[in-house]
Amino acid sequence: MLNTVLFAVVAYLIGSISFAVLTSKMFGLADPRTYGSKNPGATNVLRAGNKKAAILTLIGDAAKGWLAVWLTQRIGMQYGVGDGGVALVALAVFAGHLWPLYSRFVGGKGVATALGVLIGISPWLGLAVLLTWLAVAFFSRYSSLSALIAALLAPFYYGLFFGFDIKFAAILVMCGLLIYRHKKNIGNLLTGKESKIGSKKK
Repeated sequence: MLNTVLFAVVAYLIGSISFAVLTSKMFGLADPRTYGSKNPGATNVLRAGNKKAAILTLIGDAAKGWLAVWLTQRIGMQYGVGDGGVALVALAVFAGHLWPLYSRFVGGKGVATALGVLIGISPWLGLAVLLTWLAVAFFSRYSSLSALIAALLAPFYYGLFFGFDIKFAAILVMCGLLIYRHKKNIGNLLTGKESKIGSKKK
């Protein structure tokens, strides 16, 4: 039990690293929490007009989700951390991105980190969700709509591939939180005010 808690704490600390803020500083860009959607994520960094910074943000935020889950599945089992521990770590690293310790608990919406978590659980699951996001984004040009539909389908994909277990429950909670974090975007989509992918910052 203690080892499971330790893995979860480390996962939360990993999740608290904001790659949007780090890459923006690296490229001399404005803090992503001060413009556009004010969300420290890849889509908002892209509004600054720097594609490299946005790509690095996307990779970094996804990688931390993947790393936490992968390490737990790779090493944690040796210390008695089972599937329940993997589920807890998945939620912990995601929570770290949403409520980061290093940024006064003000974080992003968790799309890239959630994708990383899903890839860590299963590359095939992550691929299915990524393809869903890409397909919706291609036709709609709305990042938020793509994330919402992918989040709705992620638990379905997991249940279809692996059945209903503790990790399914964790994915359900994670996707529910992701949808909740997009509540403003949902309102903007319904009123036609949502910004499209690639739109410049205001």
